[in-house]
Amino acid sequence: MNDPATSLDRLHDLVLPAAVPWWPPAPGWYGIMGIVFVLIIYFVHLTWKSWKANAYRREALRQLTQVKDAIALAELLRCTALAIAPRQVIAEKTGSAWTDWLIAQFPEPMPDSVRTQLTAGVYGRSTADSDVHALREYAVRWIKGHRRPPILDHPPQC
Repeated sequence: MNDPATSLDRLHDLVLPAAVPWWPPAPGWYGIMGIVFVLIIYFVHLTWKSWKANAYRREALRQLTQVKDAIALAELLRCTALAIAPRQVIAEKTGSAWTDWLIAQFPEPMPDSVRTQLTAGVYGRSTADSDVHALREYAVRWIKGHRRPPILDHPPQC
């Protein structure tokens, strides 16, 4: 068996097939990509709708930076409320009914000084800067965090 050409000498390395290309994908991937595309479009649409629906909040917060006194702050709160509720509902709210409506839309406790300023209205006494600051802080929190009432079939009034 001194034959120089043995079967081991005739062996060669295994030839591997070419790598599987990543494109075009299998048909199932087209379905997955379609579903992902539809979901992306849906979430972009929801985000756009939410951004547009909250335009009145951004405008109210922008106007809030320019307001200096309690009367203008109360007016801005009413104007913001008109964006989410019909005029008939907001117009009939005065005094404690108005503050109760604000609390119903945003259940954070309202400070007594804020309640007094909003209840007294335009005819109230002039208030101290600290009271105006408390009203401003409450207005910012209310504008950012209030919930819309269930009646939404009306155009914005303000």
